Amino acid sequence: MTDVAISGRFYYQGRFRDLTVGVTNGIISEIKKNLKAQVHYSVEGGILPGSTDTHVHFRDPGETAKEDFSTGSAAAVYGGTTTVLDMPNNRLPIVDYDRFYDKKAAIRGRSYCDYGLYSLFTGGNAQVLSKESIALKIYLGGSTNSTGLASIPQDQISKLREEGFRLVFHAESDECLDRNRREVHSLADHDLSRPEACEKMAVDYVASLKYPDKTVTHISSMASLADIKSRDFKIEATPHHLLLNEAMGLGPKGKVNPPLRSKDTQLSLLEAYAGGRIDVVSSDHAPHTEEDKDGFEYAKSGIIGVETRLPLMLALVKKGIVPMEVFYRTVIENPPANFGIKKGKLEIGYVADFFSVKLSEMQKINENRLHSKNSFSPFDGFDAVFPENVFIRGSPALENGELLSDRQGLFLNDIKGARNA
Repeated sequence: MTDVAISGRFYYQGRFRDLTVGVTNGIISEIKKNLKAQVHYSVEGGILPGSTDTHVHFRDPGETAKEDFSTGSAAAVYGGTTTVLDMPNNRLPIVDYDRFYDKKAAIRGRSYCDYGLYSLFTGGNAQVLSKESIALKIYLGGSTNSTGLASIPQDQISKLREEGFRLVFHAESDECLDRNRREVHSLADHDLSRPEACEKMAVDYVASLKYPDKTVTHISSMASLADIKSRDFKIEATPHHLLLNEAMGLGPKGKVNPPLRSKDTQLSLLEAYAGGRIDVVSSDHAPHTEEDKDGFEYAKSGIIGVETRLPLMLALVKKGIVPMEVFYRTVIENPPANFGIKKGKLEIGYVADFFSVKLSEMQKINENRLHSKNSFSPFDGFDAVFPENVFIRGSPALENGELLSDRQGLFLNDIKGARNA
């Protein structure tokens, strides 16, 4: 007999249908109208596969006053995210086997959702990076706890290709950033100090690399979408670049790398997203303390978003701004698929992660009710649709909007059947 059955209106083959999904050992084993199982859950609302946030900075270990894996993963679950991929720019960056396994050991047993870990490529360390890395992050321009890399030596490209690493790029040209360095006292100044041209230069460099698996993160400029039909890399955008702009008066709350752009650019990006020109929406969740954000010139760059990413995008669906199929592709299906993770599909053999929502129950984001360790958010007051229930590998993680106490999150490589061979 099936271990678990979950019944309700599942989003399946492009529309919501009344189904029962059978789960065996955390994996979808049956999809039928009716099923018998040892445990049966009947769920109200629309049910979709759990989301993967491919870009978070949980600051753990090293800067846990900002966030830690428990608080960050709890916030993820509240937002319908069942898997996070954590970036390597910790206080001690993850640049070799030892630091990778130290970080992995420090996190074990503390996460509410499943997780993968990046390593940081610095230009000459291909031979000492863990093969368990979900991907390698490459900063082409300097940012928090990282320095920019002007180019990748050919021998290192060959080694990375040989080892089969996926590459994920922070696309701002370091040389261009140096040329535009200045004092910044406002979001407009910050934009001028890291102009769109710096992003375009870096994107062009990524396009020139002969490498099979590349992603450009957090694009902020329409120029990054040029020649979209001929590009051989994936494009990731964030809710803050799709929904926020420098004219909103956000101050240090809105300081982020790459910067928020003009209203015209932001609206054009949102239109491009709704039109299907972006592959993935991730949060780039990058928390800081209130002291870190005090005073614009020296404020740290970064915006929280792991809890609000999916709810903000669902609100756009509810309002008719973004088609459901675009939301599903960019928030549910593509993020895990791009990293060889068997999540994000209602299909036999995939991991049984789900969340349920009632699209009719839109609410305003209240930063004081968010669950990150430092919850101040530029999205305070924005419309959102939050999940009511979340299942991870067939087990409840969120019930009626309340987080369950069991920290059931696992390292992806430790979940049987979660990775493509």
